[in-house]
Amino acid sequence: MNTALLRVPLAAVALAFAALSGPALAGTYNLEIATKTVNITGESREAMAVNGQIPGPTLRLKEGEDVVINVTNRMKVDTSIHWHGILLPYQMDGVPGISFPGIKPGETFTYRFTAKQSGTYWYHSHSGLQEQAGVYGPLVIEPAKKEAFRFDRDYVVMLSDWTDEKPETVFRKLKLKSDYYNYNQRTLGTFMEDAKKKGLGATMRDRMDWGDMRMAPTDIADVTGYSFLVNGKTPAQNWTGIFKPGERVRLRFINGSAMSYFDVRIPGLKMTVVQSDGNDTLPMPVDALRIAVAETYDVIVQPKEDKAYTVFAESIDRTGAARATLAPREGMAGEIPPMSPRPQLTMADMGMGGDHSGHDMSSMSGVGGAGAKSADPHAGHVMGPMSEYTMGSGLVPEKKPGEKFLVYGDLRAMRPWKDYRKPDREIEIRLSGNMERYIWTINGKKFSEAEPIRLRLGERVHFKFVNETMMSHPMHLHGMWMQLDNGNGRFSPLKHVINVTPGMTISADVPVDAVGEWAFHCHLLYHMASGMMRKIIVEQKTAEAQ
Repeated sequence: MNTALLRVPLAAVALAFAALSGPALAGTYNLEIATKTVNITGESREAMAVNGQIPGPTLRLKEGEDVVINVTNRMKVDTSIHWHGILLPYQMDGVPGISFPGIKPGETFTYRFTAKQSGTYWYHSHSGLQEQAGVYGPLVIEPAKKEAFRFDRDYVVMLSDWTDEKPETVFRKLKLKSDYYNYNQRTLGTFMEDAKKKGLGATMRDRMDWGDMRMAPTDIADVTGYSFLVNGKTPAQNWTGIFKPGERVRLRFINGSAMSYFDVRIPGLKMTVVQSDGNDTLPMPVDALRIAVAETYDVIVQPKEDKAYTVFAESIDRTGAARATLAPREGMAGEIPPMSPRPQLTMADMGMGGDHSGHDMSSMSGVGGAGAKSADPHAGHVMGPMSEYTMGSGLVPEKKPGEKFLVYGDLRAMRPWKDYRKPDREIEIRLSGNMERYIWTINGKKFSEAEPIRLRLGERVHFKFVNETMMSHPMHLHGMWMQLDNGNGRFSPLKHVINVTPGMTISADVPVDAVGEWAFHCHLLYHMASGMMRKIIVEQKTAEAQ
């Protein structure tokens, strides 16, 4: 992937030479967003590109650097860039209607901030549905001090989903028929197979329950038919990272998709997870990991043989995969593994069933009625220290004997949070929706109907995420960290995205340390566009003054 950028140091020739030989303390970067004709699937389509490429160029900053980024809009519509996971003044956050007015056609907006952190992040448009059309790219901030772990090679592995359809067309189809893209509906044949395995009576009851809810257990992903890319390349194009046997290779996985979750593995290699959402974690060897939309994970691998290894990222609904290669030489290709079995939702994912009953689904049109049997509408299955999936969930990743699949409980921060304490108050965030109308909400209201969430500078707020839907929701908070409550106390990991799975209650504490107006939303693009979003206002008045 071309990572060249126009970098203009703020000082004269001496500092220009320093900028070429090593990271400067200040620098200017120029990005240009324009339409471009691309051919990813064999058909030419119009896309949106940053500096003429999809993904956009990799921005490599230095912790402590004073950053100036000029973003010029060469399109006929407004645009923007949001710096995902970056701590900065809210006026630089890049969310039209919340933190700035957007970038008009022909205009340039200058973002200015100091890189206060290090790690793997990314950037993308926050205007309309442009993220799906190609306006996204990697962002890497190198630490001011020595890295906490050793590696010899460093590669960005940006996963994304591409469709030849215009994003507006995809959204319109979802609004007309929410299961439009579910091409794996159960048939008479699957009914007969289930009847043989479970008995006719049990199979009839199962079909009636799902029928009452007007849903299907194969409804894993809202949008299918995607082409899955690694650093903008299709599986046939096979992006390749070179290594010498015995080297330690750092892979910076970024899920820059609009709607797709991936299960990632590298057959023949253990992956040691060392960062989550840009923050160092204690090393955790795993065989596979699931990366939700907008999350990042850094892993270290050490291929010791003189052969090619396949980086394999299956979409969660198993409709396709992204594929890349680690190899000692260009032109090599590893064996592509077979797809894993397709998962299916269960009644546990619907918030009901046995001892693991979850949420009352009757607030969801087309979902409630006879199927909604939970007595307590707020009684979700609370995440324990080792799993973010409800017991009996069909979404639990399958693994072979002896394999380790990463779960949230495995994430332990390398350093304790400096001000870990009991929260000052709790805010319940109920993730809800109307399936028939394809409306996604927070606490029963769309973004356009809701009042902002108001926080006070200096307080610590407990966010209790209660998922009342059958979909996973990667919840993203701008401008501040969320400290995931996974049982590790002061060492609980800091994240900018927390994936809330069906039927689950997952909690996080927010150290409120950034004044301003911030976006807070589900990072599934069409969920955000249909209402699952809030404005958060952090007021200057401190918690102590209340």
